[in-house]
Order: sequence, then C-alpha cells, then structure tokens
Amino acid sequence: MCGITGALAPSLTSHESFQSVLNGMNQALSSRGPDDTGVWTDPETGIGLGHRRLSILDLSSEGHQPMHSACGRYVMTYNGEVYNYLALQHELASHAHRFRGHSDTEVMLAAIAQWGLEAAVQRFVGMFAFALWDRETNTLSLVRDRLGIKPLYYGWAGSHLVFGSELKALMAHPALECRINRDALALYFRHNYVPAPYSIFHDVWKLEPGTVLHLSHESLLREHRPSLHAQPYWSAQQVWTEGNLNRWKGDSEDAISELDRLLQEAVQSRMIADVPLGAFLSGGIDSSTVVSLMQAHSSQPVKTFSIGFSEEKFNEAPYAKAIASHLGTDHTEWIVTPQDAQQVIPQLTQFWDEPFADPSQIPTYLVAKLARQQVTVSLSGDGGDELFTGYSRYQTVAQAWQRMQHWPQSIQHWGSQLMSMLPESFWNGLGTWGPRIRWRTELWGQSNIATFYRYFLSHRKFPESLVIDSHEPFTVFDSATRVGDTSYPPLFTCDIFQQMTYLDLVSYLPDDILVKVDRASMAQSLEARVPLLDHRVVEWAARLPTAFKVRPPHNKWLLRQVLYRYVPPELVERPKKGFSVPIAAWLRHDLKGWAEDLLNSDKLRQQGYLNPVQVQDLWKAHQSGKRNTHGDLWNILMFQMWLEQWKG
Repeated sequence: MCGITGALAPSLTSHESFQSVLNGMNQALSSRGPDDTGVWTDPETGIGLGHRRLSILDLSSEGHQPMHSACGRYVMTYNGEVYNYLALQHELASHAHRFRGHSDTEVMLAAIAQWGLEAAVQRFVGMFAFALWDRETNTLSLVRDRLGIKPLYYGWAGSHLVFGSELKALMAHPALECRINRDALALYFRHNYVPAPYSIFHDVWKLEPGTVLHLSHESLLREHRPSLHAQPYWSAQQVWTEGNLNRWKGDSEDAISELDRLLQEAVQSRMIADVPLGAFLSGGIDSSTVVSLMQAHSSQPVKTFSIGFSEEKFNEAPYAKAIASHLGTDHTEWIVTPQDAQQVIPQLTQFWDEPFADPSQIPTYLVAKLARQQVTVSLSGDGGDELFTGYSRYQTVAQAWQRMQHWPQSIQHWGSQLMSMLPESFWNGLGTWGPRIRWRTELWGQSNIATFYRYFLSHRKFPESLVIDSHEPFTVFDSATRVGDTSYPPLFTCDIFQQMTYLDLVSYLPDDILVKVDRASMAQSLEARVPLLDHRVVEWAARLPTAFKVRPPHNKWLLRQVLYRYVPPELVERPKKGFSVPIAAWLRHDLKGWAEDLLNSDKLRQQGYLNPVQVQDLWKAHQSGKRNTHGDLWNILMFQMWLEQWKG
C-alpha cells in the first residue's frame, strides 16, 4: 500500500525544475508511504514517476519503486496488493523469468512483459492503481482495479498530464488551475461525495474502476491536451447482466458451501504480509464473517480492533467484544468520547482533500488510528451490503416502487409537476412533515428504478438551487440501462434488488465507502484490505438469485448462513446500528460556534458558490428543532471547511 504520482510533459525546459515539482507532488503523499520514497524521470520523453512506500511485502530495498522490469522495457509506480503474485511468479518462472526479490511489484512487471498489459491485468487478483511507462512505445498507461478499491486521479496542469493517488499530489503541481467545477459540486451535494469520473476541479478526473487509460508522448507533441478516453477491461454492468443470464443452479446448502469456500480463499490470500496484521471488528455480519475466517486460518489469536461510543444509540462495542470472545481473538477496544471524535473534525479535509461528507469517516479514522498502534495491515468487511443486499433501504425502495406502479403514469406525471410548482415556503410551513411529504410526492416524477433510487438516496434533492450557476452532469444513474455490447440485454431485466445493488456497486461503494476506508487508513499509514470485494466473489454473487440474499425478516441471508458456521446466531442477530456519530446533537451544542462561523452569510456571498438564504434557512430550522437538517448542514460544513483549507 503506497502513494503514487507523476507527470508526462510534451517537452522540458528544465529537468531540474521538473524533478523539483515531482518531489513536491511525491511529498504531498507522505502519509501513504512513510517507509521509502523514490522519483524516476526520463528528460528526453518528459516522463516522471513518483512513489511513496508503505512496506508490506519484501521490506528490503528490492521492493523500492519506481521499479524497472528485468527486460528494461517498463517502469512502474504502483499502489496496492496483488494477492495471487506467488502463483503468478511460479507460472512466470516456467517462462524463464528470474526474480531478485519477492515483491508483487516485480511479479507484475514480469507478467506485463510476458503477456502484455491488459492480458496481465486480467490475471491480477487484488487491489491496485498503477502507472506504467513503456520505454519502447513511449506510452503512459494508468490502471485502476476492478472495484475501485485504490484511488487514482489524473488531469491537466498546463500542458502536463499529471496523476496521483490523492488530489493533493496534483495540487502540488504549480500549473494546476484548481478551478472549482460547480457542476461536480452539485453532484457532491446530492450524494455527499463527488462521483467518478468527476472531481471537484475542472480538468481533473478520477480514473473509473476497471479501466485503463493510455497516453503516448507522441500524442502530446502532436496536440495540446489530446482527448483522454479510459477503456474498460472489466465491467460491473456486464458481470451483473451475465449473472442474470447465468443464474446459480445449486440449492441453499450448495450456495452456503460455495460462498464459504470463496470467502476462505479470499481471506486467506489477504493474510499474507511481512508486517503485523489484524482486522476491524464492529460485531456486524460482514466484519464478523471476515474475522471468523481469519481466525479459522490462524494458529495465533487474530488482533481485532473496535471502537465504541458513550452514547448508547451509536455504541456497537459490546457486540464486537462478544464476537471476539467467542472466536478467541486478541481484542482491543476504545470507548470514544465526544471530545475524541470532535478533535478529528479539523483534520478531515487534510486527509479527504476533496469535499466528502459521510460522517462515518470520523469513527473509521478513529478505528484505523487504534489499529495502527499494533498492526500495519487490517482487514475490513466492506462490500457485504452491496453484494448480498444488506441495506435496509432496499426493502423500503422496493415497496415504494411497487406501490407507485399501481398509479397510472399520467397521474404520476401531473402530480409530480403540480408538487414541483409549490413554493419552498409552502413546504417549510408544514414543519417536520413538509420534507417527508414533498420527496415522497416528487418520487412520482421518476420514470425508472435508477432515477427513482437516485432520488431516494439523494441528500439534497435539488442541489442546483443550492449551488449557484450549476447544472448536474451525466452520471452512472443516467446510464444504468445502457450496455456497450448489444449482445447483453438491458440491466432492467434484473429484478429491482439486483438493480439497486448494482447501482450501489458502481457508485456508493467506490465513491463513498472505499474512499472513506482508503483515506482513513492511509492517514494512519495503515493498509486496509477488503476480502469480500475479491472480484471472483463479486462475479459469483452476481449470479445469485435474490431469494438467496433476501429472506424476510433477514437481509444478507446467505452471508449470515456462512457466519453461523463459526458464530452462534444470537451473537449477531440484532438491528443494524450503522457506524456513525451524533452530528445532529453536536450541531446544536458542541459544534454550534464552529458551524456558525463557517455558515456566515457574508462569507457565503463573498465566496459565491452557495445560496446563503437556503443555507441560513437550513441552519435556523435545525436550531429551532422544527426540522432535523443535520445531513444537509454537514455536507455544507464539509465543503466550507475544505474551501478554507484548500482554496484559501
């Protein structure tokens, strides 16, 4: 696990200044890699690669990056882990490849030299984001893993193509303009994150999961800022569509055994490390399953970590402790005070260097901090809700969608139009019931399940009214029914649960959940691994009929059955609490002064991004207790805090 960065320039006026810029970009990622640093440049072609290393495999200098292939053709800077590297190394040895060390980076380079980039990537099992320079063709390739576990930004800084694991690396380049993209900002207020491929800045994008982007030095010489088009090598939509066509044929017991086998393999492969290893444990289904499988494959007690809160509503620590006791793990618990949690808030925009407003980033950061005191690698249970239909909202949305189908479309359309014409003052006059009635009636205007689900999930239903001069751009929710290969039927042939889990898999999971885990862990120089998102588990889960996942009153039915092989049901059967903090109460008390300063109307007018009247209405409604608007307010506060830190 590391940080990568670099730049490709059409020409260099000064190699020394280019080297200095790359060093600055690399230094910006120091928390991602405190163990080693490296920069490689080729002045003739204007390429520079930077690397910050968190040593996990091959702690010797043989793992230093950027790394050259044995054949001399390729140079790579790489962030992540390829868990099947030993099997690949054995196969490559039969092709006469020899290895000086035992890092997965060296194996990846040999695989690319042997089979070519895209054929090699298809063989990689793991999480990765890397930049590869081909010295034969003078071509830069940027590659991101299938599920988007590891991040990669890219964009234009003047005539230079720049890239990096985090936005702050690109911002260290003096030619990056850092112009806020108001359209992307509107998306942020809808989702509480900026979804790929957009970033908060113009001319900077996120490389989408499962894609590769090529840019040759020749094309930079030929054209100023040539068009950039990432190509998919793996498609979640194709996987979901194929899964719908090729359903699992076995019975329940067969499915339980197969999932158990797949997860055992995924977990065991992610326990390979040359440094201390442990796991986050919340006591929920996902993390308990991962820890159970880890302990089953470990001769020593697995180190597990959990945090709790003094507020009972948010405290899951007793459940985690009970699971740890049953499994016999070496468990560490931290009961966090409100002061502990609030002290993290000023640091959030330092680590999430793009506006990000999922409040669970606070406890995630704290549990990473706790784990880093004892281990360098920690396994996490993320991905279970998306793969096995775990969110309670799936049932709610499905029921709402089915009820709406009983109304004629003409009534839905005109009813939605009528409600949209009512002024804001009308809805505010209804008090706490206003927003509830409003968004339920406005759901009528959503013509398909993708837009219906997006509206249901939206934190801000009409963000264009909040963000001045903004227009929401095209997202995955707009393309949910399109498949590039016409041999596949539309995604809409899947049932509603399959459609919702797919949408979460390509939006909420990579752009919220995995961003949260990556930034929180890397802020502590901790590697987080997510075995449930092994792409082979994902591809198999896509084949499962919904009946294997949802069996009322339980969601994640199949995953629960695997867990019950290791843990008694009574230890995990309880309502899901979530991993969050009492933001609503804090904004009325402990954080009130901090928030009022950031939401100052004069400041908002001077900045010119947000409608100050709407912001003040939200603040006054929350303080009066008439409405609980902490969700909207937290999004605004995180943007305002980011703006002050990164834009000055």
